[in-house]
Amino acid sequence: MSNACDLLGGEPALSRAPWNERVALMSGWLVADAAHSLLNLLRDEVPWTVHRIRMFGRWVDSPRLSCWMGEPGVRYRYSGTTFEPEPWHPAIHALLPGLESACGAPFNSVLINRYRSGGDYMGWHSDDEPELGPEPVIASISLGAARRFVLRMKADHACKAECMLAIGDLLVMRGDCQRVAQHALPKMAGVKGERINLTFRWVGCRAARRTDRRDFAAEKT
Repeated sequence: MSNACDLLGGEPALSRAPWNERVALMSGWLVADAAHSLLNLLRDEVPWTVHRIRMFGRWVDSPRLSCWMGEPGVRYRYSGTTFEPEPWHPAIHALLPGLESACGAPFNSVLINRYRSGGDYMGWHSDDEPELGPEPVIASISLGAARRFVLRMKADHACKAECMLAIGDLLVMRGDCQRVAQHALPKMAGVKGERINLTFRWVGCRAARRTDRRDFAAEKT
């Protein structure tokens, strides 16, 4: 008997429990021409580095290029390393008003990952660092080659869902998603093109309470 959370007929299960209140996909949120232009701009102008991360008790190079960017002093610690933010790139900062309106949440930082081909990947993990708060809103914008995105529940790895993230798509995870689930971007041998992913978040004590659109709008007035 198949698990109720599995994919049915190849279609993603994001519209059904337990994902529908935790994950939302907005296809083509960024129009294609703008997304292609942003991809080329960021590929050339972001100060890319290979982050050193701790896995299974040893330090290794991450299988992708990355950049931590945001407001001054917004430090982020994951995989045993603390990262100081690069200043906002103007083209990324310009996305914030529309993104915050679409997500009903503020963002003060972004982790940018560059997948040079289908051989670059992101393993199973949760964005559950303490500085993100107990129920962070994570907003992910995809640029470049389409890639598989997979989710699974921590308590039951058979309870899973997946979707293809194409250029311009916006995926939003919220609520207790990071506490109860994991996500990953697997290798795809047939993919030759590059993908850049921007995952916006709020780092700091306000992450736990500034996630309601009405509260955020009231603060802005």
